[in-house]
Amino acid sequence: MPYHLRFGEADPLRIRFAISPLWETHAAVRVLARPRQQGYHLPWMRRIAGAARGLDLGPLHLLMPQSGHSPDFLYPPPIRPAAAFEEEIAAVRETGPALALVDFERALADTPGAAATAEGRRMLADPAGAVGRLADLLQAAWEALIAPEWPRLRALLEADVAYHSRRLADGGLERLLAELHPSFDWASETATLRVDYHGEHDRPLDGQGLVLMPSVFTWPDVVSGFDPPWQPTVVYPARGIGGLWAEPRDRTPEALARLLGRARADVLCALDEPAGTTALAHRLGLAASSVSSHLSVLRDAGLLTSRRYGHQVLYERTPLGIAVSQPGTD
Repeated sequence: MPYHLRFGEADPLRIRFAISPLWETHAAVRVLARPRQQGYHLPWMRRIAGAARGLDLGPLHLLMPQSGHSPDFLYPPPIRPAAAFEEEIAAVRETGPALALVDFERALADTPGAAATAEGRRMLADPAGAVGRLADLLQAAWEALIAPEWPRLRALLEADVAYHSRRLADGGLERLLAELHPSFDWASETATLRVDYHGEHDRPLDGQGLVLMPSVFTWPDVVSGFDPPWQPTVVYPARGIGGLWAEPRDRTPEALARLLGRARADVLCALDEPAGTTALAHRLGLAASSVSSHLSVLRDAGLLTSRRYGHQVLYERTPLGIAVSQPGTD
């Protein structure tokens, strides 16, 4: 049963991308309970195993049915393109009990027996208290599971946004939607985006436009179905997650390391997707000043190009840089 997002005349002009650390926290918590989604993230799971054992994620998992509604107020579409986690979780804490209760009832109804559990009964009896407890749990999950990795995750998400923004500029909305995910189908005659996803949802955008949000932990699914008052949103898997957790030495051919030096070669090979200095420094375990110096040399040599995106400069490999960074015979 697909979702249908129906565009009006003004909606194609109001497409925007966004990144949400709160959504990544929610999606990461879901991955811990979904073996099918864990394949790409096993290195991360090994790193956070101890921290995850210290969290009681049961109340959040209770609101994550295999197929059905999850409470929108816990992970709403971000109001800004790159909101901070603190800003997003503050909005969660301000949720009114009436709105929370409706979301709790829908989510618990989609998992047989969930409403009858002790935690389910507690949520329904005291939705205001449940909002505070769940916000505290999301805060703890962010700090333990996501915040230590956020520079790496944010770099990948920002690279995805930069790439698809260029594709939108080059080829228009129809081409962009066709490339984002195989489940997307754009019907130009009715100006409708059809998303193959479990559940059923039909929503006119009514001039609000559409938020497109890449996610690391949502793979392999897409997620939509946000109801009013939330802005229409589609969450899709970000590009490049296959190499997200690879260590530098897993990427860098030894011959290239001998030619350029290990650190400089690692910087070049880490740029499977565009990234900034800070994210690369965090990923490679190098000082930001050293990474900046290596980036300048690689750019001057014609192996990288740079461009400004928002508050930072993103670097990516040129065709020559791609060619020399590919593994060969050592």
